[in-house]
Amino acid sequence: MSDRTHQRNDQDDSQGALAQLQAFLAAKEYPLNTRLPPERSLCAELGVNRTALRKALAVLEAEGQIWRHVGRGTFIGTKPVDNINDVGFISRRTNPAEVMEARLLIEPELARLAALSATSADIAEMQHCIRKTKTASEWRVYEAWDNKLHRAIAQATRNNLLLALFDTLNMVRRATVWGRLRTAKPTPDPGHHSFAEHDALVAAIANRDMDLAAACMRRHLETVRRKLLGSTENGG
Repeated sequence: MSDRTHQRNDQDDSQGALAQLQAFLAAKEYPLNTRLPPERSLCAELGVNRTALRKALAVLEAEGQIWRHVGRGTFIGTKPVDNINDVGFISRRTNPAEVMEARLLIEPELARLAALSATSADIAEMQHCIRKTKTASEWRVYEAWDNKLHRAIAQATRNNLLLALFDTLNMVRRATVWGRLRTAKPTPDPGHHSFAEHDALVAAIANRDMDLAAACMRRHLETVRRKLLGSTENGG
């Protein structure tokens, strides 16, 4: 077999592994920063060799879909900081009020930019996340899809630096806020405030109305802040 044939076979293996890995992740719908199974388990699950899997992982890492931490593993999402311990450091020195203040400064402008830059696929992903929040059977599931919705909006800005800032803020938010305050209700009420607010927000983005998108995000987060700091509800 010629060198060219070997190269072509290797390329086919890598492309096949990438397609298999993407399908696997889409089916699992892992929340942000979930640790993936070890490479050996993934190879067995996907039916690919280690070399092809590592090339596929490298592609997804370059695209910001996964990140790696030496000694800890591979995680879903973009690595928010060079040292994951920084998130714990920040979260111990902040509080829910500060987190919400930061969100109110940053996320409305992300929504504004998303209204300018979002693709039809971005908007479809946002709408998919909304549907999942409305059918969530428990708060943990709701929170996972709520996180994905807000990240989909940040990702739709097509600005990698803003996305990295959002990811860092989001990790601090989860460690600082949702880990401490939790509702006694087992699931979101059918009339939970976020449902209508998310619908209006994504509709504004889909209609390319930048000012309205920013205003919808601001109103949504103001409601979250009011309820969160009153310790009456969960979600964002």
